[in-house]
Amino acid sequence: MSGDIPAGGSENGVDAQAPRVQVVGQYIKDLSFENPGAPANLTFRPQIELSVDLQARQIEREHFEVELKLRISAKSEEKPAFLLELVYAGLFHLENIPDEVRQQVLLIEAPHIMFPFARRIVADVVRDGGMPPLMIEPIDFAALYRAKALEMQQMRGGNPGKMDA
Repeated sequence: MSGDIPAGGSENGVDAQAPRVQVVGQYIKDLSFENPGAPANLTFRPQIELSVDLQARQIEREHFEVELKLRISAKSEEKPAFLLELVYAGLFHLENIPDEVRQQVLLIEAPHIMFPFARRIVADVVRDGGMPPLMIEPIDFAALYRAKALEMQQMRGGNPGKMDA
């Protein structure tokens, strides 16, 4: 048997032109944890404020880095309990992904893959800071994407366009 791809364009039942997303690696880019009230604030259940930001950039022709930025601020009786900032990134190899859906892959699917790992890091760091582990609820990255797209459209004066990766 030769190494040629059959006329149908597939090898071993895999279409060579099929869209493919591969995780090359995941890593912590930045992590900061401040616990100014310890040990006094360790007995209260703090109020949690969470902000999420996503960014994607092209590294090479088919390689993209996606950053999931989480900022968690906790207060107990209006006093700061802790502040955690995490930039968790992933390097993704994208093949045969049409330009019109690349943004959705990078800003919806990629963070969806990365989130469980970032969530575990947050839980471990908060626990190691002396508090009960903080289990962040799942994030609807599709809703975040739609909100950001709407915001970008409004900033452009109502002209629909694509967001920058």
